[in-house]
Amino acid sequence: MGQNNEFGKEGEELAVAFLSKKGYQIIEQNYRYRKAEVDIIAKKDRVLAFVEVKSRRSNYTERIADTVSKKKIKLLVMAADHYLIANEVDLEARFDIITILKNKQTFELTHLEDAFYHF
Repeated sequence: MGQNNEFGKEGEELAVAFLSKKGYQIIEQNYRYRKAEVDIIAKKDRVLAFVEVKSRRSNYTERIADTVSKKKIKLLVMAADHYLIANEVDLEARFDIITILKNKQTFELTHLEDAFYHF
């Protein structure tokens, strides 16, 4: 596994731990449908969050959340729609982004709820 893949997996595990600590139940990790992948599907109360995790190193210059392209959003929506229908889910659904910025040995984590409305 390449260094970037390992760092991405580490970021996803940090995001899972963060969500769990905040009271979310982790339903799925790396849910795939066709060409789409949702990093984390998590439930809290009556909300099902489809979470995209973006991890970067400290020398990254643009806002991390801005790296989620319109194409990626379209794929996430397609996968979420499939998941909701296939599993007959009757919960409010939303799309979140968790960004993780690594500075040397520390991590700065930001959770953007309803993230697609922040673009």
